[in-house]
Amino acid sequence: MTAAGGSNRKWAVDLEKTLGEGDVVLELGRWERHCIYRVPASIKNKNLRAYQPQLVSLGPFHHGEPHLLPMEEHKRRALGRLLRRSGRSFDEFVAAVEDVAEELEHAYMDLGDEWAAGRGPGSRERFLEMMILDGCFLLEVMRRAAAGFDHHNDYAPNDPIFSSDDPIFCSHGILYHIPSIRRDMLMLENQLPLLLLHKLIGVQRESPPGDDFINRMVVRFLAPFSRPPTPVGRLGLHPLDVFRWSMLFGEYQRFRVPEFDSDDTIRSAVELYQAGIRFKTSNSSSLHNIRFRRGVLSMPKLPVDDSTEYTLFNMVAFERLHVGTGSATGSAIMAYVFFVDCIIQSPKDVALLTSKGIIRNSLGSEEAVAMLFHSLARDVVLDPDGALSALLRELNGYSSLPWEMWFTNLKRTYFGSPWAFMSLLAAAFLLLMTVLQTVYTMRQFYRDG
Repeated sequence: MTAAGGSNRKWAVDLEKTLGEGDVVLELGRWERHCIYRVPASIKNKNLRAYQPQLVSLGPFHHGEPHLLPMEEHKRRALGRLLRRSGRSFDEFVAAVEDVAEELEHAYMDLGDEWAAGRGPGSRERFLEMMILDGCFLLEVMRRAAAGFDHHNDYAPNDPIFSSDDPIFCSHGILYHIPSIRRDMLMLENQLPLLLLHKLIGVQRESPPGDDFINRMVVRFLAPFSRPPTPVGRLGLHPLDVFRWSMLFGEYQRFRVPEFDSDDTIRSAVELYQAGIRFKTSNSSSLHNIRFRRGVLSMPKLPVDDSTEYTLFNMVAFERLHVGTGSATGSAIMAYVFFVDCIIQSPKDVALLTSKGIIRNSLGSEEAVAMLFHSLARDVVLDPDGALSALLRELNGYSSLPWEMWFTNLKRTYFGSPWAFMSLLAAAFLLLMTVLQTVYTMRQFYRDG
């Protein structure tokens, strides 16, 4: 590159050097290592609260924030209990984490200089300390939650986080703090690599656990009241990643391209229902299990409560920032959000889906549910070649058939109640008698003539 006027300026020379540094292989390796991201302001500004941990920092991005500092004392106590119970030395845990320190660092995109090795004095040591404290705290929280209200607990009965089953204190931590910790574990900026937990558990057990063991342990904690199958094949990237997996098992139905003409109008749930399409709940909780057969659209039940907002917002952000997100699932959460937003265009659509059992509305307001999905789907683009895009076209094509509209209106008008059906029969009988009488009269007229 030559600067204007033919003279070589320093900035132009420096820029020309950087242009030659782009190596495809090196860039591929660089992007592959990242899986935990800072959410850009363009995404975060839509709902700041959905991306902000409220109780505990996990990892470097929110470490040291004033409102999260009180939990640091509990992290140290959890580490002490874990060390005592495991019978292992602290040096063994440090050595295990130090072996993968570089991989853990590279999991975080835009890691600050205060954490990245070589960028400041003591940065690697601070990073290792934080990883061990946060990882052991998370293991202790999950162990305590899995134990439930048992008596095998080595914490004080009035411990605010790990309190034991006691007639006075009633496992205060399990009831009041663990739900908040679950919430914070699903913040994209607040993730720990599962490789860290794999190494820490390996020290305790003298042998590394299987990848599936780690994945299932995390999913059981994040979704204690459901038991979805957890995909196997690799260790999850972090808790948000495996929780997303747990919602996307199974395969999409293969939808055919309509043989009849279909416009590009996106019809709401009420419009589809008026066109003859019936709604029912599917027999699986997977968001892949959306089926359309013989005029029936089946969808998994969707609980909509205070947790739905931050869970879906963070999974959508993860899919937007992490290229690939798993070849088998692609941008499945974004596709689902887009699809639901298409058929929910007003509170009436929410009311219809609620009446069919598809939405379990704990927000209390149909309008709040509609606004939630409108907010989630803002700037989300649906893959035109994806399964749910094909489903929208098939629904529109089916609901455009004139005979379907006519039959549906007839059925709902005259077969909706016994009295309407009796009225239809009476009218048909009178019409038939009138026709017969007319025919008889005309025959008599021509015979007499």
